[in-house]
Amino acid sequence: MIRLLKEAETEIESLQKEVVELKQRFALYIPVKDDPIDRRLAEFINNYPDRQRLRIMFYRESDGVYQFGTKRVNIRVENNKINVRVGGGYLSIDEFLEQYTPTELEKLARQDPLRKISDKVYFMQRLPTLTLQKEASDNTPYNTSPRNSLINSSSSPKFGNEVVSPSRASPYGKKQ
Repeated sequence: MIRLLKEAETEIESLQKEVVELKQRFALYIPVKDDPIDRRLAEFINNYPDRQRLRIMFYRESDGVYQFGTKRVNIRVENNKINVRVGGGYLSIDEFLEQYTPTELEKLARQDPLRKISDKVYFMQRLPTLTLQKEASDNTPYNTSPRNSLINSSSSPKFGNEVVSPSRASPYGKKQ
């Protein structure tokens, strides 16, 4: 009975490993049939061992021209190796991914509209606190520079000489 139980556990573990391998094998990238560069790139992406590193995908624009995040790149295949044009030369695709993935992830994070909205919401939530701090600092003898104040007496954010309504205020100090 114990022997059968151990065999069943071994069988379950091997099946679980196979399921994980099959899930990793599904096609992430489907190539254009008549494009040898695109087929080779698809083969590389779909068989890449560490899929966590493939956080930005290549999008085909035309023969050999792809969009990688915010960067447009030219790709060629020589001796069955994928090379990506960078500046005046070429990098292997592994070197390219290692060098440019972090930069592109950072660029995409800066362009993320949800992040901009969350920053604006945070600023609007802080507005009453900033107003209270302003009113408290108005009563001190050290407050001699009203230009350094973020909030004027009408409780609207002030940037330079311009008063902006709270609904149009930006946490970056510019009118939207």
